[in-house]
Amino acid sequence: MKTEIKLIDYLSTRRSIPAFQMSEPGPSKNEVEEMLKLASRVPDHGKLAPWRFIVYRGEARRRLSEELARIAMGDKPDLAEDMVKVENTRLTRAPVVIAVVSRAAPHFKIPEWEQLMSAGAVCLNLVMAANAYGFASNWLSEWYAFDERAHGILGVNAGEKVAGFIHIGTPTVPPTERPRPELADIVTWIGDDA
Repeated sequence: MKTEIKLIDYLSTRRSIPAFQMSEPGPSKNEVEEMLKLASRVPDHGKLAPWRFIVYRGEARRRLSEELARIAMGDKPDLAEDMVKVENTRLTRAPVVIAVVSRAAPHFKIPEWEQLMSAGAVCLNLVMAANAYGFASNWLSEWYAFDERAHGILGVNAGEKVAGFIHIGTPTVPPTERPRPELADIVTWIGDDA
């Protein structure tokens, strides 16, 4: 279900929907594949594709969430009941969760920083691709993005880093606006006509 909107209009109103405010239906396998093709169209100095995708769908999300919860509760045995519920639903909040995994590594020509930036660009493109298909999306990186014990559970290989988990589904609430920075606070002009 693609949406038709001018890019300038989309960018002026783009908002994330929290993952816990998404539900079924999620994108089909074919829609996910199309989103991933779009997400891959990012600046990639040296054509290295220094990133890859892991798609979590169906019942596997529940099993993986429970395994992540075991790690969290092992670290914090006195975890409050509401937080236990949060941990048990990490990957089940949205119908589809896609990990964008950075494979940045030393290269004779391409700095690792540029490779990492490319993975970040993939995350944003994936968010926008999901929106273009009419779905809500949210780019998250929570504790399990940085915990190597979780990496093995999630299919992340040694030496890789998670750039983000993109949650995709149907919104259950309309998007709301949030405060944005004033340009005067974030822009420095240098030049004669500044």
